Amino acid sequence: MRSVISTPLFRFRHDATGLTPNAEARLAIRVVRCAAGIVFLVLTGLLNLGFAAPQENQGNSGSLKQLSLAELGNVEVTTTSKKPEQIWKTAAAIYVLTQEDIRRSGATSIPEVLRLVPGVEVARINSNTWSVGIRGFGSAFSRSVLVLIDGRSVYTPLFAGVYWDVQNVMLEDVERIEVIRGPGGTIWGSNAVNGVINIITKNAKDTHGTYASTSSGNIAQNESGVRYGAAHGNNLDYRTYAMGFGRMPGFHRDGDNYDAWQLGQAGFRTDSRPICAGLWG
Repeated sequence: MRSVISTPLFRFRHDATGLTPNAEARLAIRVVRCAAGIVFLVLTGLLNLGFAAPQENQGNSGSLKQLSLAELGNVEVTTTSKKPEQIWKTAAAIYVLTQEDIRRSGATSIPEVLRLVPGVEVARINSNTWSVGIRGFGSAFSRSVLVLIDGRSVYTPLFAGVYWDVQNVMLEDVERIEVIRGPGGTIWGSNAVNGVINIITKNAKDTHGTYASTSSGNIAQNESGVRYGAAHGNNLDYRTYAMGFGRMPGFHRDGDNYDAWQLGQAGFRTDSRPICAGLWG
């Protein structure tokens, strides 16, 4: 038995309207600086716990193309029945995206990654809005699809759907994404009409050490992230992270740059095991 705590500490989102390109760039830089400052304060407080052990080898994130037919059937999934089971025993049309698939795709957001899944239709409405659907029923709020992060729903009751522009996680921390095409209401409830998308992040013990990344471009002006993970004793693992980005608006003939997009976020995850877990078996 183990307990998991994972939550974003804050999100900062800004949709610019009528800002000049220089003003948008300055705003994006402020967002990244704010996120970096928070991470620096968090890491300073964690230094007394010592340096983390080297990151363990990620066997689960290997490319599925390198597995034999027998090994493909033994891949474990949890979304179908809420418990680990071999994929060949599941009574559902399920597809698994591994970390290797995500890394090789070059995608920078969850909706872009979902374009790799057969049967999932992803359309970009503007710079910060996506339409995601399964079996042809796509919409900006994905009302007929249940979206989960680590098994917890990100459904928004206020607008009866999912805000894809704020479902932001570090893609380097995603272990796999399990997608079920077809009704899942028997297990997951009424929101899983056309399918279930479960985004599963890595255990904190698999992300020890420091990770940092940054990128820049003419559309995605700046995307930066930093993460630190370590262990406290033998029974508690944790990681903290901060990330931020700024993106230019799409092309609009009337010059109304309403969809410029900036987002900053920080959070943490802890995984613990009972002290007596190793006394039996």
